[in-house]
Amino acid sequence: MAKKMSRDQQRIRRHIRVRNKVSGTPERPRLSVYRSNGNIYAQIIDDVNGNTLVSTSSLNLKLENGGNVEAAQKVGSEIGKLALDKDIKAVVFDRGGYIYHGRVKALADSAREAGLEF
Repeated sequence: MAKKMSRDQQRIRRHIRVRNKVSGTPERPRLSVYRSNGNIYAQIIDDVNGNTLVSTSSLNLKLENGGNVEAAQKVGSEIGKLALDKDIKAVVFDRGGYIYHGRVKALADSAREAGLEF
């Protein structure tokens, strides 16, 4: 009988499937999202060279509560500003195996409002 996978193992399996299709290039790097219960993290990665170009999180912004939609919006707008400062205008979005809903969607929408294209 197959052993039941935990939620995180299921998310990692979904993320592997997403990563087989989504890859960052120097021209169009990957915007990767990771969320924990208490915080949310975003980084822009060039997978060809293996470099993280820009990163930020609710921890970096020293937000009182980093695990809510408002924090995700602030992280999204901050990652957008940092990316534009480094002349990154277009990215591919990697939702990290999470459902495109709630905090992940809020981060993506505020990054778009800040000027990123994806």
